[in-house]
Amino acid sequence: MAASKTRSNYRCGECGWTTAKWVGRCGECQAWGSVEEVAAAGGATTSRTTAAPVTRKAVPIGQVPADHAIHVASGVPELDRVLGGGLVPGAAVLLAGEPGVGKSTLLLEVAARTAQRSQRTLYVTGEESAAQVRLRADRTDAVHDELYLAAETDLGAVLTHIEQVRPRMVVVDSVQTIGAAEVDGVPGGVTQVKEVAQALVRMAKSRDITVVMIGHVTKDGGIAGPRVLEHLVDVVLHFEGSRDSRFRMVRAVKNRFGPVDEVGCFDLGPDGIRAVDDPTGLFTERHHGRVPGTCIAVTMEGRRPLLAEVQSLVTLSPAERPRRTTSGLDSSRLAMILAVLQQHCGIKLHQHDVFASTVGGARLTDPGSDLALAVALASSTFVSAPPAGVVAMGEIGLSGELRRVRDLPQRLAEAARLGFEMAVVPADPGQAQGQRGPARDRDIDGMRVIEAPDVLSALRLLNLDRRTKHALEVVEGAE
Repeated sequence: MAASKTRSNYRCGECGWTTAKWVGRCGECQAWGSVEEVAAAGGATTSRTTAAPVTRKAVPIGQVPADHAIHVASGVPELDRVLGGGLVPGAAVLLAGEPGVGKSTLLLEVAARTAQRSQRTLYVTGEESAAQVRLRADRTDAVHDELYLAAETDLGAVLTHIEQVRPRMVVVDSVQTIGAAEVDGVPGGVTQVKEVAQALVRMAKSRDITVVMIGHVTKDGGIAGPRVLEHLVDVVLHFEGSRDSRFRMVRAVKNRFGPVDEVGCFDLGPDGIRAVDDPTGLFTERHHGRVPGTCIAVTMEGRRPLLAEVQSLVTLSPAERPRRTTSGLDSSRLAMILAVLQQHCGIKLHQHDVFASTVGGARLTDPGSDLALAVALASSTFVSAPPAGVVAMGEIGLSGELRRVRDLPQRLAEAARLGFEMAVVPADPGQAQGQRGPARDRDIDGMRVIEAPDVLSALRLLNLDRRTKHALEVVEGAE
């Protein structure tokens, strides 16, 4: 019989895909640089798993106690909103964000609020020294006797600290800086991050403590490390914000204990981070008079309606290829709306430079902001301001129709609360196709709500269509 030989296989650390030779890009998940060599015994082998003793006896699901999965308030209301009510004992939470966005400041605030409720908390820092964290704690008033601090980069030492301190919550800053001595690779590598995360999750489940890990992001905005890291934890949060603004948003992209795509708003200042209960004013400007090229959109961030101002500037282009520039808006969405305005509204901008942006660094991805962008473009083209105190919301289809958006009553209630006088919304889906003009005019909470079946009807309602422009030119020429 031929002696068994040892050959080398290559495995992707992201998804587990295997190949006989090394490649730079995984053939399954398309990740670059994730394929590593692993030794495998040659020849056909069979593995047989035998029965083993159980750790806990299986019981009917109705007899499983549910009191262990109750949310406990973190002391930061905006974070509790994102988490679905608070932190859950035994849960593993991953908070990811760009460098300098305020991840460490936020979690130090959460750790201090938890310690103030006489719940022992352990903050493990692998990126800064203990003195650096103490200086931040003094600046943000986060010093408490029940808040313990440890500067460690070894996984075994971190687990020992947890055994000795016995906290109710552990913050690890960050998971990419902690390394396991018995695992090959450098801290932050695929294998190391996976091992560290698995050990911390096991500790959280076995001791019924909450573990919050800070994660780095790549230049593309994804979480650094293996994709399995997001599968291991119970909650994945993204911390978003611009360096040019103090406004920050925490968004839930995975939550086993609450809703996803919920957001929390914060203000990052020199004295720490503070929750923003009503962030609408950050994304709108109060103009002294009517300004052409502006319109207010009502967008939904999770379950929260937010008002944001959309601005546009349309100028005749001196170049052969006009520019299309956006800030806070999707460039492909702008191109689609320009095509709809040309085809169905007669607004031809193929020889004009078009600039569109939002106020305050807001990012609008909700299709319900399409109508506000169309109104701003038409207003800038005709140099005619829309009526004062008007908001516009609705998704624009390629045939020029206005489609209903989700949570319309909540959007209208928020606009009425802030004192807006008129809202233009899509008509009822049962309205006959091709009908011109508003379908219905009604009053909601003191605000006039007008329904329009298509974008041309909405522009005519606001005196922003091509026919109105022609009438204005005739009047000006007569004068």
